[in-house]
Amino acid sequence: MALALNDKVLTEAFGPSEGTALRVKQAAMVVLGIAFLAIMAKIKVPMWPVPITMGTFAVLTIGATYGPRLGLVTILGYLIIGALGFDVFAGSAADNAGLTYMMGGTGGYLVGYVLATLALGFAARAGWDRSVLMMGVALLIANALIYLPGVAWLSVLYGNSLTWAVEVGLVPFLIGDALKLGLAALLVPGLWKLIGNARS
Repeated sequence: MALALNDKVLTEAFGPSEGTALRVKQAAMVVLGIAFLAIMAKIKVPMWPVPITMGTFAVLTIGATYGPRLGLVTILGYLIIGALGFDVFAGSAADNAGLTYMMGGTGGYLVGYVLATLALGFAARAGWDRSVLMMGVALLIANALIYLPGVAWLSVLYGNSLTWAVEVGLVPFLIGDALKLGLAALLVPGLWKLIGNARS
């Protein structure tokens, strides 16, 4: 059954909507999404108190534009490629990649990427991606879902308190995250507006 326009996520609002052409489009979207995630993970913008890494921004935008199913396939594909040893994560390198890297301090955040992608995908399917305010709420929830397993895993991995984990694994990133969330909250509804204007 074809989706009504108000049920669609952004990537379903253009291109083929059924048959083989849709499957080809979806496969291309997954490949492009994985490439986007890998490239953005390596981008660091100078910022105080820590540089802004754009990997989280990529995760948030993939979740908000791909929907829950395609977004999940994309983020899992990205994690599988990383687990195989390819240098696709923000802090990975030729001598520190694969499962060894994923089980380190970043591991909990990578689990959070999956949760955030699903949450944003369902929020977008519910129409929250059409409004800057609702998109902002969805992004806050998704960001919390990244940090919950991330901070918890830091505490377990290093045997320190949750307070310590929050201080090192959350607080330094709040300013950068606020900027990324603000950008994503404007970008996705803005793209919907452009699509609506193009069709009017």
